[in-house]
Parts: sequence; C-alpha cells; structure tokens
Amino acid sequence: MGKFGKWIGGGLGFAVGGPIGALIGFFIGAAVDNTQIYSYSPGNPRPTTGDFSMSLLVLIAAVMKADGKIMKSELDYVKRFFVNQFGPDSAREALIVLRDLLKKEIPLNEVCAQIKSNMDYSSRLQLIHILFNISASDGRFDKAEVKVINDISNLLGIYSNDFESVRNMFIPATDASYKILEIDSSATDEEVKKAYRRMALKYHPDKVSHLGEEYRKSAEEKFKAVNEAYERIKKERNLV
Repeated sequence: MGKFGKWIGGGLGFAVGGPIGALIGFFIGAAVDNTQIYSYSPGNPRPTTGDFSMSLLVLIAAVMKADGKIMKSELDYVKRFFVNQFGPDSAREALIVLRDLLKKEIPLNEVCAQIKSNMDYSSRLQLIHILFNISASDGRFDKAEVKVINDISNLLGIYSNDFESVRNMFIPATDASYKILEIDSSATDEEVKKAYRRMALKYHPDKVSHLGEEYRKSAEEKFKAVNEAYERIKKERNLV
C-alpha cells in the first residue's frame, strides 16, 4: 500500500464514527490491515494529513457530482494533483477511493459539520482553494459546481470576504485584485499596503505546514495570487 493509503489508515482521527468515516470505511478497513494507527486527541483542531486527505476526497466527490456528470478532465486533474503531492502509487489509491465515493450520496451538511468542528480555519480555507482548482480543471466553471463550493464554504464557516478572495483568484470579477486583498478599489495607498501585509500573513503557506510539505506546496498558490494581485495594484497606482 502506498503513502496515501498509510495516511488514510493512520489519519483516522475525526473520521471514526462520523459521516466521513462511514463513507470511506470500506477503504479504511483495507488500510488498517497494513498500517500503524496514530493517536488522535479530541478537541485538537489541527488535522493530520490523513484527516485532510479524507475530507478533501469527500468534498471533491460532492463538487464533481454537482452538475450530474463526471468529467474525465476533472478525474485527470485529481490524479495529477495527487501525483504531484504524493506520487503515482498514492494517486492510484486516491482515485480508487474517489471513484467509490462518486457512487455514493454525500451528506454534505453532516460532512461539513464534522470538518468544521475538527479542523482549523486555515486548513478549511485551503480545502476551498483546492475545490476551485478541481472545478477549473475542465476549462470552465459550471454554475452548479460553484454553488456547491459556495455551500461548502458556508457550511465550513468560511467568512464571506475570504471566500470572495479565493473565488476571485479563479473567477475574476470587476476589481478582482482588490477583492483578493479583501478591500475596495477606493482604498487609500496605505490601506492597500496594510491589506497586502494582512493577506500575505493569512495565506502564508506556513499556516498549513502541519498538513505536511505536500499540502504546503498547494498552499503556495494562494500566497502567489495575493502577491500578483498586489503587484497589479501597485502598477496601476505607480506605488513604490
């Protein structure tokens, strides 16, 4: 069993007994046979890599099912994502789990409630960013998928300004650069600078370093988007 399978077995954490555990119990059983089980402290808001991976796969399935059709481009993106994060063996295992999840009904309210009560805010925000990446994989944003991501964001307790910030990284609206920094275009130059420092801190990859280097790499995309938004505004305003 590859690295991903070991994390599924080792990262039982908050999945045991909850809707996420029920959904992927078939795979947990196989993983447990060959895997050391690590301890989990109730009330600890910092998820393991396994907890995050399980949550991510369940939410990916919910988004992919939103428009009533499963696109090959979406499956290919998920495979590339896990290959890049964990390697080919782990990617194969992730797709086995995902393909089974796609055949199941996802109790989104219950799943999101479980994640919200057991996962820190920065990790939840990272889930939203990855879900937008999945939705973008077929070169367009299906309205049904975006609605599900919005619903997930609300259920996970993501603040509306943070959701709009991430959304504008993928679906630019008017003044998208300002929305990424969570300010209005009428903001003063000093307010722009303060907003950039605040957002750079909020989206710094170190915020999800507890998920492991693999997920830290994907978090760098948000950090890069903030820097690019700031550079565009600086160019527009001739800021030094």
